[in-house]
Amino acid sequence: MKLLHSNIIGDSGRDLLILHGFLGMSDNWKTHAKNWSSLGFRVHLIDQRNHGRSFWSTAFSYDLMADDIAHYCETHQLQEVLILGHSMGGKTAMHLACKYPHLLKAIVIADIAPKKYAPHHQKILQGLSDLDFNQIKSRTESDIFLSSYVTEPGVRMFLLKNLYWVEPGKLGLRINIEVLKDASDAIGKNLSDDAQSLLPCLFVKGELSDYILESDTPLIKHYFPNAEQVTIAEAGHWLHAEKPKLFFDTVTDWLTLQI
Repeated sequence: MKLLHSNIIGDSGRDLLILHGFLGMSDNWKTHAKNWSSLGFRVHLIDQRNHGRSFWSTAFSYDLMADDIAHYCETHQLQEVLILGHSMGGKTAMHLACKYPHLLKAIVIADIAPKKYAPHHQKILQGLSDLDFNQIKSRTESDIFLSSYVTEPGVRMFLLKNLYWVEPGKLGLRINIEVLKDASDAIGKNLSDDAQSLLPCLFVKGELSDYILESDTPLIKHYFPNAEQVTIAEAGHWLHAEKPKLFFDTVTDWLTLQI
């Protein structure tokens, strides 16, 4: 079984694994990781399969991504870890908590619920898939091309972090776009009805985001009876980037109570 790529920040302390969202990568969380490391955590910034510097695979599901994290923990001999997952990473963390609870101490889920989500990344995925690096030779040209698919500059900036130089003069994408462009159903998949975890769990919602609704509370409690919920004021889905200090302090305070 292949091992996920990670960047481990800190030499000792309680292990905190951070799982990025769809089309993201571990580097998106580096600032928060350094801050948690300064508080005594050993932070594992992990690239999930088909993302960042981790391996590519045509097989892509939350069940497999949970297996990937379990394999990572076993390889690094990690026990009773804390795990923080945003969006897709939050769904991976939920599956991990239900399938491998013995590996975990507590989990934090950032702006995602255990429910099914309708596909909604199609235009972004089409734009990334249509990038032709035989014709496009710079990040600026990539940004201009993507602007016809993605109007928000901040979202394009996030997506274009996946660009890298395959060789001098030749750009490529770190994400496996050929697999991910057809992964909308897998990304939106809900937890199975019989899944459940009794681990301590914190769901962190962005006030301006519609990913977690008030009506989702019974469902969250069904899967995670010991779940707590908190809202980050004036933040959307990218709550950790939009309100970094409030998000960091909120998560840190809760994690501290778990260890």
